[in-house]
Amino acid sequence: MGSWIIDLIVSLPAILWAITVHEFAHGYVAYKLGDPTPKLQGRLTLNPFVHLDVLGFIALILAHFGWAKPVVVNPRNFVKLGPRWGEVLVAFAGPLANFVSAFLSVLLLKYFPFSYLPISLSEPLVLIFKYSVFINVAFGIFNLLPIPPLDGSKILEAFLPYNLYLKFKELEPYGPIILLILVISPVLNWILVPLVSGVVKAMWLLT
Repeated sequence: MGSWIIDLIVSLPAILWAITVHEFAHGYVAYKLGDPTPKLQGRLTLNPFVHLDVLGFIALILAHFGWAKPVVVNPRNFVKLGPRWGEVLVAFAGPLANFVSAFLSVLLLKYFPFSYLPISLSEPLVLIFKYSVFINVAFGIFNLLPIPPLDGSKILEAFLPYNLYLKFKELEPYGPIILLILVISPVLNWILVPLVSGVVKAMWLLT
């Protein structure tokens, strides 16, 4: 069996979890803020198959760039915070869930007694949690980029003056094209690699 197939098999749990917990967090926070839409659409679950977009998942595996099925929310239902700040909280919930998952994976890697397990079990588990750290951190940072339709764009919109907000919204149709260009070019790696490395090192130091 090729090494890339082994890497894929071992990384698959981390990929599925990163996608699932990200979308679940969006839906859960929206629901807690007063929007029943995610619950009505069955998105308040940790079942990965509910959140997967088949084409986006295949692209993620093959090209390391993909997407999940977006959680639909109605900001007008955010009675507890209002539409503007409700959207910010919902948008940030996904990346935050990824960072928490990565941090918990670091804790397990550092303090769980893997040495007491059979090596046939401990080795793949250690690899899975290592993948979980990097995949969740990368997924969280990537989604915080201020490019539509990523979560970072929703967060940025809330802080822009109205005239700049209108200009930023004009870029929305071009967001996927901008993302595709970044993925094809080395620019995305220039942005993500040092950020992911820095956050992972910080998590190791904090634990």
